Amino acid sequence: MQEATLRKLLREFREDKISEDTFLQKIKTLPFEDFDFVKLDHHRALRKGFPEVIYGAGKLPSDLQLIVKKMLAKKLPVMITRVAKEHITALRKIPDFQLHEKANIISFNCSTERSRKGKIVVVSAGTSDIPVAEEAVVTAELLGSSVERLYDVGVAGIHRLLMRLEIFENARCIICVAGMEGALASVVGGIVSCPVIAVPTSVGYGASFNGIAALLTMLNSCATGISVVNIDNGFGAGYQAHLINTL
Repeated sequence: MQEATLRKLLREFREDKISEDTFLQKIKTLPFEDFDFVKLDHHRALRKGFPEVIYGAGKLPSDLQLIVKKMLAKKLPVMITRVAKEHITALRKIPDFQLHEKANIISFNCSTERSRKGKIVVVSAGTSDIPVAEEAVVTAELLGSSVERLYDVGVAGIHRLLMRLEIFENARCIICVAGMEGALASVVGGIVSCPVIAVPTSVGYGASFNGIAALLTMLNSCATGISVVNIDNGFGAGYQAHLINTL
C-alpha cells in the first residue's frame, strides 16, 4: 500500500467516512499478502519509495498474472525483470501493459517521461553489452530518473568516448557497462566527478570467464568514485543510480 493511499484511508476513518470494520478490512493485508507461493510485500513502497520489483526468471506465467493483478488492484506500479516469451504472452492482455524489449522488462502503471528527474548517463563498451545497459536504463526511468545513453564507446576506440565528454555535464551518476576486460569503467571514473557504477557483463571470450575478468578489473580499479555491482546486474545498477540521482 502506497503512503498516499494509507493517508487517505486514515483520513476517511478519522472523518467517519468509513466504519471501523471497513478500515480493518482494508488494512488486514498489511504489511504483506500471502498466496502460498509468494508473499507480496505491500510495505516495500513505504520503506523504499517504490514497490517490490518482480524477478520474472523461473516464474510460471499464471503466477505472474496473479502477482500483477494483485499489485494493480492496490494501484501500485509494477515492474518485472528478466521476462520470457511465455510471460509476455500471458501478461499482454492486462491493461497498461508495456514491453521494454531490449531491456527484457515488462511494466504497468509506471513513471512517465514528464515526471523524470535529474540526469543519469548509461555508457556501454560495445553493442553486445546493450541488453544489460538497457536493463539499467529502463529500471532508472521507471523509477523516475532521466537517463541519457552513450553506447559502443569501448577502449578499443577510445576516441569515440573522448569526442562525447559533454554528455557527462550535469550528470549526477554514471553507469558504465562493459564485458571483455572491463577497462572502460576505469577510464570513465578517471575523467568525471560524479559517482560511477560499474557493471561487468558476461560478454567475452573464454578467459573472460563469463564476466569474472571484467568484475575483477572493476573491483581493482585505481580510479576513485567507482562502485561495482554483480555480473550482468543492470537492474541493480539502475536502482542504485536512481537513489543517487534523487538524493
